[in-house]
Amino acid sequence: MGKNHTGAAILSLGSIPFITTLGNSTLIPILPEMKEALNLNNIQVSLTITLFSIAAAICIPVAGYLSDRFSRKAIIVPSLVIFGAGGLLAGIGAAFFSNAFIWLLIGRIIQGIGAAGTFPIAMALIGDLFKGSEQSKMLGIYEASNELGKVLSPIIGAAFALITWYFVFFTFPVISFLCAILVFFLIKERRNRQTPPPFNQYVKGLFLVFKQEGRWLFTVYLAGGTCLLTIFGILFYLSDKLETEDHITGVWKGLILAIPLLVLVTTSYRTGSIIGKNFVKMKRLAVVGFILMTASYLSLVWIEPLIWFIFALCFSSIGAGLVLPCVNTMIAGAVGKEKRGFITSLYGSVRYIGVALGPLLFGWLMDWSRTGLFLSVACFTFLVAMLVLLLLHVNGMDGRDKRTKITYNYY
Repeated sequence: MGKNHTGAAILSLGSIPFITTLGNSTLIPILPEMKEALNLNNIQVSLTITLFSIAAAICIPVAGYLSDRFSRKAIIVPSLVIFGAGGLLAGIGAAFFSNAFIWLLIGRIIQGIGAAGTFPIAMALIGDLFKGSEQSKMLGIYEASNELGKVLSPIIGAAFALITWYFVFFTFPVISFLCAILVFFLIKERRNRQTPPPFNQYVKGLFLVFKQEGRWLFTVYLAGGTCLLTIFGILFYLSDKLETEDHITGVWKGLILAIPLLVLVTTSYRTGSIIGKNFVKMKRLAVVGFILMTASYLSLVWIEPLIWFIFALCFSSIGAGLVLPCVNTMIAGAVGKEKRGFITSLYGSVRYIGVALGPLLFGWLMDWSRTGLFLSVACFTFLVAMLVLLLLHVNGMDGRDKRTKITYNYY
C-alpha cells in the first residue's frame, strides 16, 4: 500500500475505534446525572453500558462471518450507520419520551449491534491491507486511537453534561456518519478472487484452527479481555471516588479521568511501533505489562491520596499499553484472510464482555471491600501473566515467528 493510501487508511480506519470507544466512555461522567434525572438505581444505570456491550458481544461473530463471506467495507459502513441511528434514538427517547429509560436502553442495544461490525472488522481489514512491521505499526496506531477515544471521552462527556446529560447521544450520528463516508471513499479494499467456501467448510476450517491453536488463542483472548475489564472497572471506581471522596465534578473530573488513559495511549502507540512481527518480544512485553498491572493494583490497597493514587494507577496504564498492541498483532496475524474476520470478531466479543463486566464487577467489589477489590484484581492480573508466560509457547518455539508460519499454512 502506497504512502497516500496509508495516510487515507490511518485517517479512516483510525477513526473507527475512536468513535466506537465514545459509545461507552462518554457515558461514565454523566452516569450520576442520568441516575438522578431518571430516578434510577445503580444497577439500572449500569445497564446503559452493559446492554450495549452484551449486544455487541453477541452480534460480533455474525458480523465477522459476514465480513469473511462478503467484504469488510460491506459490513463496516452499514454498521457505522446503525451505530449512529441507535445513538439518535437514545437521545430522542431521553429528551422527548415519558418512558425515557426504556427508549434509552433500546437505543443503546441498537448502538451495540452497530458497534459489532466496526472495531473488530476494521482490525481484520488492517490485517488484509498491511503486512509485516507495517501491520503491527498500524495496529499500534489503531489501539492508540481506541485509547485516545477513552482519554477524550470523559472530558467530552463532562463538557456535554454542562448542557444536558443526554446531549452526548445526539453527537453519535454526526461523527459515525462522517466516519462511514471516510471509510467508503478512502479505503480501497482488495478484491478476493477466490470464491468464498460453503458455510459447512468454513465452520470446519474454524474448528481446525481452534483444535490446533486453541490454547494460545484462548490466552490472547483472555489477555485482551482482562485489559478492557480492568480499564473500565477502574474508570468506574475512579469516577465514584472523585465525586464521593474528593468532591470533584464536571470538566475537572473528566480531565483527571483522562490522565491514566493518556498514559495508555502513549504506551500503546510506542509499543505498536517497535514490536514488528517478533513473537518473543510480544510475549515478553505482555508478561511485563501484566506484572506492572499487578504491582499497580496491589499498591492501591494502601494508597488513598488522589495524586499518589493517579500516579500508581498510571503504571497499570503502562502495563495495558504494553499488552494490547501485542495481542492485537497476534490476533490479526493468526490466520489467513479467509477466516481473519471471524477470529478478530471473537476477540472483539471478548473485549466487549470485558467492558460489560468491568463496572459491574468493580461495583460489586466496591460494596464488599476496597482492600478486597484491589487484592482480587491484582491476583487476577498476576494469574493472567502466568498464563501468558506458560501457554504462549508451542513445541519449543524459538521466536523466529513460527506462529505466523504455522497458522497461515492452514489455508
